[in-house]
Amino acid sequence: MQKQDDSSGSFRDRLYTIDESGKRLWVFAKKPFGKLTNARNITGILLLIFFFSAPFIKVNGQQLLLFDFIHRTFAIFGVQFWPQDFNLFFIGMIALMVFIILFTVTYGRIWCGWACPQTIFMEVVFRRIEYWIDGDAHRQKVLEAKPWDADKIFRRVLKHGIFYLISFIISNYFLMYIMGSGAWYHLVTESPADHVAGLAGMAVFSFIFYFIFSWFREQVCTIVCPYGRLQGVLLDRETIVISYDYFRGEERGALRKSENRSETKKGDCIDCNQCVAVCPTGIDIRNGTQLECINCACCIDACNDMMKRVGFNPGLIRYASEKMVADKKPWHFTMRSVGYTIVLAALLVALGYFLMSRNPVEATVLRSPGMLFQELEGGRISNLYSVKVVNKTGQDLPVEIRVLSGQGEVQVIGNAPVVARQSLGEVVFFILMDRSKLAGSKTEVDIGIFSGGKKLDQTRATFVGPAK
Repeated sequence: MQKQDDSSGSFRDRLYTIDESGKRLWVFAKKPFGKLTNARNITGILLLIFFFSAPFIKVNGQQLLLFDFIHRTFAIFGVQFWPQDFNLFFIGMIALMVFIILFTVTYGRIWCGWACPQTIFMEVVFRRIEYWIDGDAHRQKVLEAKPWDADKIFRRVLKHGIFYLISFIISNYFLMYIMGSGAWYHLVTESPADHVAGLAGMAVFSFIFYFIFSWFREQVCTIVCPYGRLQGVLLDRETIVISYDYFRGEERGALRKSENRSETKKGDCIDCNQCVAVCPTGIDIRNGTQLECINCACCIDACNDMMKRVGFNPGLIRYASEKMVADKKPWHFTMRSVGYTIVLAALLVALGYFLMSRNPVEATVLRSPGMLFQELEGGRISNLYSVKVVNKTGQDLPVEIRVLSGQGEVQVIGNAPVVARQSLGEVVFFILMDRSKLAGSKTEVDIGIFSGGKKLDQTRATFVGPAK
């Protein structure tokens, strides 16, 4: 096990960002640079472009991503899902959970450091603005300690003003993903009195985002997010994480001119603490895998840069499993990862099958509540029904209703019904049947939903008549 840097010789029992009295210790992270940091920034920029453009991208007339919990309407890459598609949602959620488990078991928390929205906004947007206004870590510490003069007030007002503005913009886009870009447009252009709830939600979300990125920051990952807590269960000795090669690095010691470190029994770690200085969660990765580590690779770039400066080989801190470091063996796919992969593949096949085979149109027929049958001239009986038709296709569908079992006539109330694409329509109609054709007081009838002569769906309803 890696050496713990603690004067008491025991492992720490609190977060790095909390002192013994429980007070918050602010993290002043040094600005990182290097190949991995550049790659992570490019990844973050691409994800930000996707985030800010997705609400305006339409596929089959539907928003690319929509999670309208209020109206129970969801769209993923232009495919709309309804409450009737609960089985698809259930299988999809299980597949996502298995993917998270598989990914974490194999590659650790690389999601947290490279793709999590919290990290992307914090490191690519807000912390960059902070570096621009307050300066690097050293200048931030000086600014924090100095009294409130005109310069400090100006920088604080400017920074927090920009922070709130960006938080306000993020909250607006967040609402677009929930209510749709069209509904959001009406929210911001129409009278505020007509959208009190929506505007209140916008204000609340703006404050939450501002609070997270201006003050709460890394504590989201260490205190709130359950994913970080799960890694203690999911990670094993073969999981790829950011690892410190303690065999090569220990014993640590400052670099002295013309020193032979093998004779002084010192390792390659020169104890410069650059890996700690750039860490956005304030940990010392040399103490091993920890709850706070989000696998962002800032410490790798900082260490590699220092190794290059002193003429040592890079890789003292790198992506590696504990077993790779301890046994000095290359990484390989474990049986547990293979098992998760098989389960994930099976779930994806099942999800694909249900997606391909799902009915593009679904109908639910109900007798109008409280309405009795009516006796008409010629010995005919009528019942009043309503049918709700879910049109999952990308085309408007003219709907025709037919009785498939027995001899019955359908009379639609109003004009010929047309159900708009990706929407729910309702049709009210009568079914008329000869009294002599009824099996008793209750007769089961099959009803077909047609469009252009093609049967789209079939359902069953009860026809009520007088007792024989």
